[in-house]
Amino acid sequence: MGEIAKITKTDAEWKALLTPEQYRVLRQAGTEKPFANQYHSSKAPGTYVCAGCDLPLFSSRSKFDSGTGWPSFWEPISEKAVETKTDWKLLHPRTEVHCARCGGHQGHVFDDGPAPTGLRYCINAAALKFVPAK
Repeated sequence: MGEIAKITKTDAEWKALLTPEQYRVLRQAGTEKPFANQYHSSKAPGTYVCAGCDLPLFSSRSKFDSGTGWPSFWEPISEKAVETKTDWKLLHPRTEVHCARCGGHQGHVFDDGPAPTGLRYCINAAALKFVPAK
């Protein structure tokens, strides 16, 4: 994955493009309810792309069942696909994950995942679209 060109839209453009739940998660850093989303238990082969801009973010090959109720991955498709920042909303630091192209909030990454990375990218399904493998 080469350099990723950033995209920006106005708040009105995002609201017109996204569902209310996608907008709440991607643009307002919301979190969906665990176990109540469309991808947490999916095992289909394919690619998970950003629901805001279609940038490929995660492969089904790195998806695993973390038991948390959200889609979880042990690595992104490319280190360039996601960006992170420290989130202090719960009074202790967490690492927030964003789409590198549109800046949409995806979820958080934790250091309690499986080998080979030891990471758990805990991602909101509302922030993703699934593209089945051909």
